Amino acid sequence: MALEQKQQQKQSVALLPQMIQSMSILQMGIQELREYTEEILQENPTLEFPEEAAEPAAPYADAVRRLEWLEANDCQNAYYHRQDEERDDGLANLGRYSDEENDLSWYILSQFMMGDVFEPEVLRAIEFLVERLDANGFLDGDAAFLAATAHMDEAVMERAIIELQSADPAGVGARDLSECLRLQLERRSGDHSLAVAIVENHLDELARSRYGVIAKTLGVSKEEARRACDLIRTLNPRPGTGFAAQENLAYIIPDLEIVVTPDGMEISVNDTAIPRLVISDYYRKLLRDTNDPNVQKYLSQKLGQAKWVIQGIGQRRTTLLRCAQFLAQRQEEFFRLGAGHLRPLTMRQAAQALNVHESTVSRTVKNKYLRCPQGVYPLGYFFAGAVGESGASAESAKALLLRLVAEEKKPLSDQKLCEEMERRGCSISRRTVTKYREELHIPSAADRRRK
Repeated sequence: MALEQKQQQKQSVALLPQMIQSMSILQMGIQELREYTEEILQENPTLEFPEEAAEPAAPYADAVRRLEWLEANDCQNAYYHRQDEERDDGLANLGRYSDEENDLSWYILSQFMMGDVFEPEVLRAIEFLVERLDANGFLDGDAAFLAATAHMDEAVMERAIIELQSADPAGVGARDLSECLRLQLERRSGDHSLAVAIVENHLDELARSRYGVIAKTLGVSKEEARRACDLIRTLNPRPGTGFAAQENLAYIIPDLEIVVTPDGMEISVNDTAIPRLVISDYYRKLLRDTNDPNVQKYLSQKLGQAKWVIQGIGQRRTTLLRCAQFLAQRQEEFFRLGAGHLRPLTMRQAAQALNVHESTVSRTVKNKYLRCPQGVYPLGYFFAGAVGESGASAESAKALLLRLVAEEKKPLSDQKLCEEMERRGCSISRRTVTKYREELHIPSAADRRRK
């Protein structure tokens, strides 16, 4: 039997080494990219830091490069946690986390170290306050006491306390439980004056579910008092917990920042965390002047590699910025209004809008984080798939579910919640309602009825 040989033409794409290197740099997170540049500096003598890099750009430039915080879900989701049964005090059991080790200070300080927004003395006062936070995220002492302890001006300390209390997680920097809960309520949209009055004056009654006493004292109906108490129970009385060390924990710093202004949104890439590299003039000159073929070959290879690395880092920055600009446009409602306003969005849509391959978007998103007024989020968070027939995002569906539970006059079953969500334009199945309710640690209708 004779074997027949055939020739076929086949097209394939051969990736050049510099293309592979560029794709590799694109998908690196900041920490990985910093480690990569340090290795390249050791291996390639033609790369060096610019002379101006030796001088810090600001008093806290070194701190900026050192600051890292935990890779975790954004902190505002920490408000909703299952109550435990370790203590009889009803308030003490709200929002308890299972982890114990506190790594809060890096997370908070990192929110103040990007840009030159704060005066050096205010930053020093904030750093002092952060060091004094206890494991729950509380401060001990008023502004006068803290200023005297730190040998600082009291007005500066008061400003630092206000700034600290505006940081994430909400409620951090409070002096007591009442202030902690009030700070969280103030960040929620809508009128929560009744809930504020309860946390300021009726915590004992809240802990004992004495809705009638609260209602009579504040001149509201018992149902109104109960709904306000249910809202308070969704808050986190220990905002400092939940920052525990985990096995193989990776530390991160944000790659991007979005600042919302009345006129639009300002988008910036965090360049301070990545060492800027330049090609050495000395080795450029040496290549021109030497006649040694071995030296010429070596320097040509190293200079070529240096150009590819610098170009790859530059392309990474450009692609990140374009991606952030696209997200700012498509998810503007989320950045302005917060939870519940995230729109369904796919990487394919981003790729089409940016005129790049979908894999490029995937590499751009991988291991990258964005800081915005709502907190620090993985870039992948903003690519939320649609759920149900209505096309709503899972995040907006969960926000609506929380709002319905907070507003209910009497506990609704999952089926009733499903029907009400559909009536409000968010059509998802009862099974999905149950799943989201459990993820948000909302008790069942029967358990809510017992409260």
